[in-house]
Amino acid sequence: MRQDGAEKPTGRGTGPLRDSFVDACRRQGLRITGPRKIIAALLASAQDHPDVRELHRRATLRDPTISLSTVYRTLRQFADIGLIEQHTFDGRSVRIERAPTAHHDHLIDTETGRVIEFSSPEIEALQIEVARRLGFELTGHRLELYGRPLAPRKG
Repeated sequence: MRQDGAEKPTGRGTGPLRDSFVDACRRQGLRITGPRKIIAALLASAQDHPDVRELHRRATLRDPTISLSTVYRTLRQFADIGLIEQHTFDGRSVRIERAPTAHHDHLIDTETGRVIEFSSPEIEALQIEVARRLGFELTGHRLELYGRPLAPRKG
């Protein structure tokens, strides 16, 4: 992983994930501009959940003319067509992730703000059981856990 939080680009920022962003934009009638391609490539390769300012910083490394308003506008368009999800964890700034292909939950490191995705069949089953006990059919949920790393154990 690079220092900017993205994977090493394949070729010139192309690849199946970036191409799926571009294809989805075309299907929705959005023009494929240079900034949109860059932002799509950054989101496709991101291994983290960047906030808007961090995404803007990464974009300007590739094209210094991309404005913060362009990033906001592009993210709004991507969210409108279902390409990304935006999360606000613990009242912090909005964080961005590709629309997930499989359900997952989040653990947020309260010291660094790092977001860790995880899945737990046990938690999923427990949530369904709790809803049933309370007389409900579970139709969806969002689980966010907050914590700090355990202190390293001594000797």
